[in-house]
Amino acid sequence: MDKIIKALPLEDYKIEIITSSGISGIFDVKPYLNGGAFKALADKSYFRLVKPAYYGIKWPNEQDFSSDTIIYDIKNT
Repeated sequence: MDKIIKALPLEDYKIEIITSSGISGIFDVKPYLNGGAFKALADKSYFRLVKPAYYGIKWPNEQDFSSDTIIYDIKNT
């Protein structure tokens, strides 16, 4: 499983991603904003608090996405 080494928040609920194996792209969080725990990410100032974490990305209140989900979305959009 790839580690996320860069997670840079962008406009419109997107995150620039770079993985340890060199995969890079834009992860769009918008489709997930209606789901329970992810509703808090709609707050743009909170959304910008994203950080790489182990094998994914996370926010202070423990919302997270795995690198598998991120890479799948990057490759299939």
